[in-house]
Amino acid sequence: MNFELSEDIKNLQTQVRRFIREEIIPMENDPRQTPHGPTEDLRSELVALARSKDLLTLHASTAMGGKGLSHVAKAVVFEEAGYSPLGPTAMNIHAPDEGNIHLMDLVASDAQKERWLRPLAEGRTRSCFAMTEPAPGTGSDPSMLSTTAVRDGDDFVINGHKWLITGVTGASFAIIMARTEDDNATMFLTDTDKPGFTVERMMDSMDSCFTGGHGVVRLDNLRVPKEDILGEVGKGFRYAQVRLAPARLTHCMRWLGAAQRAHDEASHYARNRQSFGKRLGDHQGVGFMLADNEMDMLTIRLSILHCAWVLDSGGRGNVESSMAKVISSEGIWRVIDRSVQILGGQGVSGENIVERIFKDARGFRIYDGPNEVHRMSLAKKILAREDIRQA
Repeated sequence: MNFELSEDIKNLQTQVRRFIREEIIPMENDPRQTPHGPTEDLRSELVALARSKDLLTLHASTAMGGKGLSHVAKAVVFEEAGYSPLGPTAMNIHAPDEGNIHLMDLVASDAQKERWLRPLAEGRTRSCFAMTEPAPGTGSDPSMLSTTAVRDGDDFVINGHKWLITGVTGASFAIIMARTEDDNATMFLTDTDKPGFTVERMMDSMDSCFTGGHGVVRLDNLRVPKEDILGEVGKGFRYAQVRLAPARLTHCMRWLGAAQRAHDEASHYARNRQSFGKRLGDHQGVGFMLADNEMDMLTIRLSILHCAWVLDSGGRGNVESSMAKVISSEGIWRVIDRSVQILGGQGVSGENIVERIFKDARGFRIYDGPNEVHRMSLAKKILAREDIRQA
């Protein structure tokens, strides 16, 4: 790996860093933020700011108005955007839209791109990805997918129950994963205002950074024309991997930015707060926590850049993204938790952004595959490798 960033990437990094600090951080106390994320009105305002700076949806292909960033470039830009909870929303690189844009750029037909992808990439609409189901349906085990899509003439009729669907409130369209009659999974595109697509309720959660929150969806005889199949029938799980490996990595990138923000807040406090006759940071217990934060973030950043390099080199990155996800989600949690401890009372109150980051970040060890599942998968690959060696 070459760790030297190109001048173009470094210039873009500087531009994004300035934008987040000068334009977005001042809006963090805007009252148009709810337990289920920023309101649509606030999102539109944030998107307009990014558009005015030519920083909107940078990861999209040039055909869709983006800059077609490499994965390494995304690692740099997304980390800077994640420095503020509102940054990914402003730049239209938040979940689930970022992953949906990436997937549709690769898989969608030309007609589907014009109908759904272009407005999404331009920040005029939002989307959701409807795969997760309540028990006994699929969570981490895709083989338990229970939503069905039955062929009826030129349509598919979809029935099922989805939950923890991020961004569903206010989403213009959804990508739905359903089991077709060949017993394989297929992805379908649908407008969310069609009969049969019902948002039953919103789910309260610790985080409040995802626009549209997390909701429960009922699919009741939802009709989807065959031309709205995303990709090919029966290849849903294959496409899910196309989406999930890079999207998993972009979560790591954004949360590293949040961890950096928490660490910076704690470092500033440790330098300026006096305690027992000296700066707080001069006490060994606090100084060690700051040092551990720096080491954790270096480890995270290197694992992200390595996976990004693998993807940019044409690799699938499944193993590398699993490792990066576990390393990042656990590492950023340690950084944020130590930062809360250093900040003391401020760290557990709304007086400081770190309290919000703390609540927003906890879910990362669960979504995009719980860390335990990633460890299970990695262990199987390790043992399979040993079987081959000893055969």
